[in-house]
Amino acid sequence: MKLSAEAKNLRAVIEHAIEDHKITKAEYDRIIHQATEDGHLDRQELALLKELQGMIADKTVKIVP
Repeated sequence: MKLSAEAKNLRAVIEHAIEDHKITKAEYDRIIHQATEDGHLDRQELALLKELQGMIADKTVKIVP
């Protein structure tokens, strides 16, 4: 499946946050803002957000101040 432009941008932001296994509250807020910016979450964006949320839940990625 081909990623939409919005999903590609979202993936880049999420991958950057995952690289160092931590994410700041500001980065997390920016990801949520970017995902919802167009008023529509497509399946790809939703899958990326679920992946990030799962990584936060299992502490693969930690939210830091």
